[in-house]
Amino acid sequence: MTINLRENERLDELQRNGYRIIQNPEKFCFGMDAVLLSGFARAREGDKVLDLGTGTGIIPILMEAKTQASHLTGLEIQEESADMARRSVALNGLEGKITVVQGDIKEAETLFGAASFHVVTCNPPYMIGKHGLTNQDAPKAIARHEILCALEDVIGQASKLLCPGGNFFMVHRPFRLAEIMVLLCKYKLEPKRMRMVHPFIDKEPNMVLIEAKRGGKPRMTVEKPLIVYKEPGVYMPEIYEIYGY
Repeated sequence: MTINLRENERLDELQRNGYRIIQNPEKFCFGMDAVLLSGFARAREGDKVLDLGTGTGIIPILMEAKTQASHLTGLEIQEESADMARRSVALNGLEGKITVVQGDIKEAETLFGAASFHVVTCNPPYMIGKHGLTNQDAPKAIARHEILCALEDVIGQASKLLCPGGNFFMVHRPFRLAEIMVLLCKYKLEPKRMRMVHPFIDKEPNMVLIEAKRGGKPRMTVEKPLIVYKEPGVYMPEIYEIYGY
């Protein structure tokens, strides 16, 4: 299928099923965190999946390639990003499997209804306050800073949207781990699985992958660390596997 690219847009290969994605580096491009989340998240055959703050649709597209989910929905507040996501879905012939909805995470329950999904994923804005913030209306700022939604909005809505026993998957920063755990428990999302991501084996983690279950029983597995680089510029074998190289 031929898709017309707009100004500053480009097509990137995803190394999965021949899929490609439309991105605009002047606005925002997906990072490793989204790819790692797509590899950490699980969906069973027949599951309905929702990705909160989907951006250009990277997580639903990758999860469509990696799982047996029956349908995936991406919710994105920014019109340009939602438009790129829809065109990427069409480019890959996935209109029957992936739906992109433009809307606010804080209104997700109203948009979709309570207990509508078996799986919810999110790669939310990490930064709080005004650290490094230059233009709060810029797409990159909205993606990185809690301008349009806060962590509690994400976790609270995920809890409402999940079926009983449904699973929530999120990637975030370790410096907010205490807050994450408190909020998960507050909204009855029991932490079940956690994995720290380290850039190098001798460096502290800079990402954390978390799975929580709505109404789950207390017990969490801490998986072995995920190390990104063997040496500068050379990924560890597991990273190549996640990316599909």
